[in-house]
Amino acid sequence: MTVAIVTDSGSDLTPAELAEHKIVQVPLSVSFGEEAFLSPDEMPPEEFWRRAQLPGSPFPRSAAPSVGLFRAAFDRAFDEGAEGVVCVCLSDGLSSTFRNAQMAKEMMPHQGIYLVDSRTASMGCGALAMRGARMAAAGNSTADIGSALTRMRPGIDLYVGLDTLEWLRKGGRISHAKAAMGGLLSIKPIITMEEGVAIVADQPRTRSKCQDRVLELLSDKSLRELHIMYSPPADPVAFRDRVLANLPEPAPTLVTIHILGPVIGTHIGPGAYGGIMVWDV
Repeated sequence: MTVAIVTDSGSDLTPAELAEHKIVQVPLSVSFGEEAFLSPDEMPPEEFWRRAQLPGSPFPRSAAPSVGLFRAAFDRAFDEGAEGVVCVCLSDGLSSTFRNAQMAKEMMPHQGIYLVDSRTASMGCGALAMRGARMAAAGNSTADIGSALTRMRPGIDLYVGLDTLEWLRKGGRISHAKAAMGGLLSIKPIITMEEGVAIVADQPRTRSKCQDRVLELLSDKSLRELHIMYSPPADPVAFRDRVLANLPEPAPTLVTIHILGPVIGTHIGPGAYGGIMVWDV
């Protein structure tokens, strides 16, 4: 059985990873004032961060893919010979992406489409999509892949340390007063995912203490996969090496570095460090 794997650009998968695993990506959009771009098709992550940090640049906003974009991706997969589709989406608790994919599926009631709410973001979603692609290449069915990815979700954790509270304030996630107080106290919150929703895992003070705490959380026990996430101007290579040096044996079988795209980037801001941990589930 031929099964196509679809995901959205909230997964932060690179063009090379998408091509290698034959994953179809549905783009979210990012806007600066009145200008809107499909991301990463019309605005790669590097260009997003360059523009977002220009003096006087409007604060960026992200939006979920339309129902029509999901429908077009599903149609294309079936037109190209797929007998089923597994679609892995950014957490329903973060975006309407999953709901729009659900509406697109309902428009195609006679096609075999399995939707997976990743309940996470960035390479948490990406790791699920890549696992699904490997299962599809091995000949697994739509239902088997979808069920396996759903069972895999509890084995994925995300931690990212923020360098600034300003982007949370501008995005309406926290009040101006809370951001101002956090700035005065040099609070650097660490974000994680719980039940599909972003929550604060810890609130260390100072940049170095935040990075040390994220490193501690990421190297707590041995992993199957480690996906380092960052936003410029953070140094992801040095951070990856620190995490690997502190991880217990055996070493993860897959280690990647991913720049955070606009979907997550519009909330966390520049200078963030973090990672996705995949346990052996």
